[in-house]
Amino acid sequence: MMLARVADSLYWIGRYVERAEHMCRLADVLLNATLDRTESSGQVAGMVMSAITDGHHDAPLSPSDAALAITMDSENGDSVTAALARARENARQVRDQLTTETWERLNLIHLRVTGEGAARDFSDAPSQFLHDIIADLHLFKGAADATMSHGEGWGFLQLGVFIERAQLIGKLLQAGFGRNLGRPVTEHAAMTALLRMSCALEPYLRKHTADIQPTLIRQFLMFDEDFPRSLRFSTARIEEHLSSVGRNVDLGGGAGPERLAGRLKARLLYADPKALGGEESDSLVATVLEECARLHEGIYDTFVAYSLEMRLPA
Repeated sequence: MMLARVADSLYWIGRYVERAEHMCRLADVLLNATLDRTESSGQVAGMVMSAITDGHHDAPLSPSDAALAITMDSENGDSVTAALARARENARQVRDQLTTETWERLNLIHLRVTGEGAARDFSDAPSQFLHDIIADLHLFKGAADATMSHGEGWGFLQLGVFIERAQLIGKLLQAGFGRNLGRPVTEHAAMTALLRMSCALEPYLRKHTADIQPTLIRQFLMFDEDFPRSLRFSTARIEEHLSSVGRNVDLGGGAGPERLAGRLKARLLYADPKALGGEESDSLVATVLEECARLHEGIYDTFVAYSLEMRLPA
């Protein structure tokens, strides 16, 4: 079985890399929203702020200041810079578990956002800066997929990616459609921005052509079985990778993380999208977020912070 500290670092590399890419998309869409003062741009800005603050911000920043903060503010734990710094530090601690290609790519991304000219590059061409980071993160993920052995370590890395992804998409759905966070998005430009933040615009258009409707968007981001950022796809991968890494471990019986992952997968797999109204969809998204948080705790209790008695032979 893999050492707990190694599993922990690989898991968090996956989470931080996914978080950094997501924040880049939010910042890019937020910057575009500052170019005009229409009602839709206001909806976009409000949606992004709700997604990154869970709807609670006493003194909200301006869109441009918020974009700067979620990209370059190293004191903000959810910023791109902070996420990449933490991913790189975790990678340094388990350097022997990563291939040279994977380590070098992550190191280059970290240097890009922390170098002396990073703030100037962002100020000069913020959209290009963010697109370059996203492209580099795709290269990191591709290098990991193509060069790392798809064993236990890979499983923990992917667990981090998909738990983080499910939570981030769930928060976006709450920000865009949740009744508890204000008026749901209705403007065409705002709905398009939501798809862009989810990296879903082109996949959605291929499935539904130009028919951009809130109900279809919500169904696509929640239930599409082929789109790699939908809740259904992410929860299926969580169950798959958790079953793989836990093959030789007692996962805690009925309340263990594998059971939680299976139940979460089943919620999305067997739900009837057409029968769910707005309130039912909101409730399901909230349940997914709650169970992802419980899964995180279960993974920690089982693989990282377990007692020695659990692993010593009887």
